[in-house]
Amino acid sequence: MTKPSLTELLHAAVSAVGGTERPGQAAMAEAVAGAVDDNSHLLVQAGTGTGKSLGYLVPALAHGERVVVATATLALQRQLVERDLPRTVEALHPLLRRRPQYAMLKGRSNYLCLHRLHEGMPQDEEEGLFDQFEAAAPSSKLGQDLLRLRDWSDETESGDRDDLTPGVSDRAWAQVSVSSRECLGASKCAYGAECFAESARERAKLADVVVTNHALLAIDAIEGAPVLPSHEVLIVDEAHELVSRVTGVATGELTPGQVNRAVRRAAKLVNEKAADALQTASEGFERVMELALPGRLEEVPEDLNYALMALRDAARTVISALGTTRDKSVTDEDAVRKQAMASVESVHAVAERITQHSEWDVVWYERHDRFGASVRVAPLSVSGLLREKLFAERSVVLTSATLKLGGDFNGVGASLGLAPEGTAGEDVPQWKGLDVGSPFDYPKQGILYVARHLATPGREGSRTDMLDELAELMEAAGGRTLGLFSSMRAAQAAAEVLRERLEKPILLQGEETLGELIKNFAADPETCLFGTLSLWQGVDVPGASCQLVVMDRIPFPRPDDPLMSARAKAVEQAGGNGFMAVSATHAALLMAQGAGRLVRATGDKGVVAVLDPRLANARYGSYLRASLPDFWYTTDRNQARRSLAAIDAAAKAEGR
Repeated sequence: MTKPSLTELLHAAVSAVGGTERPGQAAMAEAVAGAVDDNSHLLVQAGTGTGKSLGYLVPALAHGERVVVATATLALQRQLVERDLPRTVEALHPLLRRRPQYAMLKGRSNYLCLHRLHEGMPQDEEEGLFDQFEAAAPSSKLGQDLLRLRDWSDETESGDRDDLTPGVSDRAWAQVSVSSRECLGASKCAYGAECFAESARERAKLADVVVTNHALLAIDAIEGAPVLPSHEVLIVDEAHELVSRVTGVATGELTPGQVNRAVRRAAKLVNEKAADALQTASEGFERVMELALPGRLEEVPEDLNYALMALRDAARTVISALGTTRDKSVTDEDAVRKQAMASVESVHAVAERITQHSEWDVVWYERHDRFGASVRVAPLSVSGLLREKLFAERSVVLTSATLKLGGDFNGVGASLGLAPEGTAGEDVPQWKGLDVGSPFDYPKQGILYVARHLATPGREGSRTDMLDELAELMEAAGGRTLGLFSSMRAAQAAAEVLRERLEKPILLQGEETLGELIKNFAADPETCLFGTLSLWQGVDVPGASCQLVVMDRIPFPRPDDPLMSARAKAVEQAGGNGFMAVSATHAALLMAQGAGRLVRATGDKGVVAVLDPRLANARYGSYLRASLPDFWYTTDRNQARRSLAAIDAAAKAEGR
């Protein structure tokens, strides 16, 4: 029997999911197959509606080697495992004459820990473990969550937190889960044979396709101990998120509360001298943090450096002591010891990292209203790490609706550690960029309106002209507005003013869960939704409920953002343009994602309104506009209002 062609396989898969074959999807599948076959790398931009999941799944399954697919969001992981993969495997089975297996794999803390559930969790103040079910009042929200978790543990097959509906609070989940550092290990644990996390790992080892998240991919790359099974192909979906997720995993933090917990957990397991030294170091650190002012520390202050060295040395002594002493009076000593060790090791690792004063790290203070001050350390860049760990031993495909910024892939490529496309060299990963377009007719379906006449937004102060403009646009649109704001304060101020001024329901992020807000926004065309960062990327509302997407200003990072400003400064010191490489790239990515909220289906029409004149007037405006979908462009406010009114009238005539 002849081997089925990629075209035949794609046709079978698209038919199975009830989709429509699109030229962009076919071009993507061919390019992915080519990259996998010649062991090269591919960056592919595939617009909303292309069907990119099948564009990479079909050639990956046809190849026959193990594939890891890493995504940023839970929604896409679920879509892949619950919808796309089952149907695709079923459709391809007769043609491939094999049935590829697939599995989901997440970090250990995402799975219910049976040991902690049945034996209790280590108590900071007392020896041994305590029963969290008895400790929590049954009538309290925590008590109810814990009882539901206990019932769920008897019926769940996966133990995966995301399979529990409705979900429980982070506080409740923390009492029935462990981090990888706290885990006893299957061989030492009484529940090792039934462990949900171990079962997920075993399924992943046997699977042809392993679906995971960016965070676990980052842990696998950074920590050196492989978490993912060996694989020949890596596909990174929602790849525009990868750098920030990897940075997040590579960021360390120390707070006085965290250090105090480590002291309490270790105190009764080590000799008095070691415990006292850690307690004294903890108090010294806390005194320094009381005076901490938010901002970057270009040089670590002497008092902080001294406090951290004391913490580092005391933590090292405690770690050694924890490894050698035993205390049979402690109930379930292994679990108590493991949690204490994890807490102290975490303190030691961050304290040591900051005191090493690496030129490749950025250190800063943060102050939180509820949690007080913290000191944080993050890599100046993750590009070297990604180049070395991601692209060295396998073919990598990175895909997203937004990878091409300012007209090419080199900006995103550079953030991933890739030299400009076409650069030759022995140790230079070879890659190609491909834009397969979109099935949507952007110039006919959408308008990009820039309010050129408004005043340039300053750092602080009310923008009454912007709010007047926003009110007029929302009136013309008949509601149907998604407001994307650069800060929560700006979103709250706009909601407060416009709720008084307009007779339209305005939902505000933070007043309800994100899922509930989006559901209510989609259900009523007159309703508007205002919010910040997660709305720029997390809203999928096709149809008439979202016909106006407003950005209050270009979303540059804050000038006092320690990490972003350090990265921009490093680019400038190397002879580059720090503003364009860091701030403009960050803004372009967010704006492309935000503008992508407007057209989600072939029948959608509307306006993206940017209420910041710099998009029209500033030199970098053309770079930012080139990163957006190819909407029809205008700076005429009357044209924008007329178009919105016409779109609103058409939707009402159709009863939408």
